[in-house]
Amino acid sequence: MSADTMRAVVQDGFGGPEVLRVQQVPRPVPLPTEVLVRVHAAGINPVDWKTRGGTGMAGLLGEPPFTLGWDVSGVVEEVGFGVTTLKPGDAVYGMPWFPRVANGYAEYVTGPARQWARKPATVDHVHAAAVPLAALTAWQAVVDTANVRAGQRVLVTAAAGGVGHFAVQFARHLGAHVIATASAARHPWLKELGADETIDYTTTRFEDAAADVDVVIDLVGDAHDQTSTRSLKVLRAGGLLVAIPQGVSPELAQAAEAAGVRVTPFLVEPDGAALTTIADLIDAGEVAVEVEETFPLEQAGAAHARGENLRTRGKLVLTVTN
Repeated sequence: MSADTMRAVVQDGFGGPEVLRVQQVPRPVPLPTEVLVRVHAAGINPVDWKTRGGTGMAGLLGEPPFTLGWDVSGVVEEVGFGVTTLKPGDAVYGMPWFPRVANGYAEYVTGPARQWARKPATVDHVHAAAVPLAALTAWQAVVDTANVRAGQRVLVTAAAGGVGHFAVQFARHLGAHVIATASAARHPWLKELGADETIDYTTTRFEDAAADVDVVIDLVGDAHDQTSTRSLKVLRAGGLLVAIPQGVSPELAQAAEAAGVRVTPFLVEPDGAALTTIADLIDAGEVAVEVEETFPLEQAGAAHARGENLRTRGKLVLTVTN
C-alpha cells in the first residue's frame, strides 16, 4: 500500500454478496470544485444490493468493475481549486454523485463540494453515514415533493426502515398526523419517533385501518403485494401518492386517475443545503438516527446479506477509518 492507493470494495461482476471484495485501487484526486474526503463510515442502502445484483442503478453504472456506496461521513483531506465552503479538517457527510458511481465503500471519496455538508456535531461518523441517502429521500419526498403541512394525514409504509424512520420524523416535525406501517415489535419505537398511529402489516391490511389520508409515502411498491395500488384506497380526493421503489407504472397511473388522486414517481438527488438543515434538526434533538448494526469494510458482503435477508430497524453501516 502507498499514498497513491487505498482499500475499496470492488465487484468484478453482478451476483450475490460474495462478489464484493476489498482490493487496492488508485486513490482519487479532487478536480476543481471538488473535495477529497477520508471516509470514516459508509452507509448501506437497498439500492446498493439491488445494484450489486444487476438491478437498482446497474443500468446507469454499466458493467462492473465498480465500487458501490453513496452514503459517506468523513473528514476533508484536500480541496480542489475554487472550493470556498469547505477546508481540510472539516468533518462532513454527503451523498455525492447519486445516481452516478460515487465509490462510497472506500477509504477516500471525491465529490462536488456543494454536495456535502458539515456533519451533525452531536452524532459520530457511523450515525452520520446512516443519514444522507435515506434522510434526503425522506426530506425531498415529504417536504419538497408532497409539501406536507400541519394537520395533514400522512401514511408511511415500511416506516421502520432507513427512509421510513426519517419520513415519520420529518412529517411529525411539520405537524402532520403520521400513520406508520411496521411489524408490531417496532410500534413502540415508531411512536417515540412521532407516529400517531401504527399498523401491523403482518396482521392488518393498512387500507382497512387508515382512511382520508392526504399523502402516502410508499416505500414498498407494487412488487410487494400491490402496496402502491392499495395505497390509492386510503387517499382522500386529490391526495398524493409518492411511489418510491418502483415508480409509477401505466397501470398505477390509470388507477390513480380513476380514483381521483395524484401519483408521482421519485428519485433522490444530492443536496448539500438540505443536509445542512437535516444536521441542524439532528443537533437540536428533533430527529434521531437509528443504526442497527455495523460491519468493517472487509465484511461488506456480510452486511449486504444481512440487509437483504432481514428487515432492519434503521440502517446498516460500514466502518472504514477510525
